[in-house]
Amino acid sequence: MPQNPASQGPASRRAVSGRAGTRRLPLYVLKEVVPWYLGGVLLFLTLQMTDVLSSTVGYFLAYRVKPVQALGLFANLLPGLLNKCLVLSVPFAVLLAFGRLAKDSEFKAAMAAGVRPLALLLPLALPALLVGTLAYYNAGWLTPGSQARWWNSYYRVVFNLAAPPPSTKSYAYAQGDTFFSAGRVQNNDGGARAQLTGVLVVQGDNVYSSQYGLWDASAHTWTLQGGSSVMADGVPRPLVGTLVLPQNDVLKRPDTEPNQTSTPALQAQLAALKRVTPLPDEHKRVVAFELSRRMADPFTPLVFVLAAGALGLLLSNRAWAAASVILFIFGFYVLWSTVPSLAQAGALSPGLAAWLPNLVFLLLGGGLAWRLR
Repeated sequence: MPQNPASQGPASRRAVSGRAGTRRLPLYVLKEVVPWYLGGVLLFLTLQMTDVLSSTVGYFLAYRVKPVQALGLFANLLPGLLNKCLVLSVPFAVLLAFGRLAKDSEFKAAMAAGVRPLALLLPLALPALLVGTLAYYNAGWLTPGSQARWWNSYYRVVFNLAAPPPSTKSYAYAQGDTFFSAGRVQNNDGGARAQLTGVLVVQGDNVYSSQYGLWDASAHTWTLQGGSSVMADGVPRPLVGTLVLPQNDVLKRPDTEPNQTSTPALQAQLAALKRVTPLPDEHKRVVAFELSRRMADPFTPLVFVLAAGALGLLLSNRAWAAASVILFIFGFYVLWSTVPSLAQAGALSPGLAAWLPNLVFLLLGGGLAWRLR
């Protein structure tokens, strides 16, 4: 006996009512996903803000930070938090929306009307690209500036201090038969002088070391304060007073932290590092990874549409959809948060490490799509 059309849901009737219903169904899927996406952004933003509050509210209360000042501080964190929300809300929305459609047998009605499963993902591709574009701009321009303002405001409001200035780590410079190195170069005011920490100078057969020193770029000198020396006879001796050594290198303002640097400035920073030290080192890998991640993350929403969408089309009910959301986001976040340390240690190239989460989930989506062909 044929089924009474009046007993079907509105979307099911549209799906089986001919070509017009077939064309409307993908847009109907988009309308189902969008509210879940907006809800996911709000949910993830709330969870992250709760985590931030739990780690900072104690300081604010202890140092009697005014509510208006606290709100200004938190406003500077929003761009960085929002980027994660924009991306992670994509699988959240797709899986939960598809779970609802599967529960109400709307996908079965669509297949019966001749709609190919993967065609239901096409309307989601353009919104995913728009989300990726917003994430790219946010990560490369808005977030770095807001991160710098957060730290400057945090030190000023909570500790009544200026934020620590950037410093150069592992400085090395060769001049004739003299080799200069320092564990840290701290230029507090951007002037001609800088504090040196962990100083080692090799001059011919003589070796000088000191815990602290002073770099005077206007006088072209390094001054070692205390420490020890080892002459050609190999006998260590304490340095009495100060030792002044000529040093002709140019004192440059240290680079800011990568997460506080805009994308164009970070590209210039990486190019300068390659000119100075062609071989890869830890700092160069960190900068290269940050740049590569800012290129890779905007494509993640599109990858999620394929992977989460193909997975959602295979779901049979809402329970599986909820479980899939947890496993999907957890698996991606674990991989996404692990690759920075692999890139920093040199276990993976910065480019491969940044794109690895996308590649893994692209393969997952491709495998699931192959089952749906």
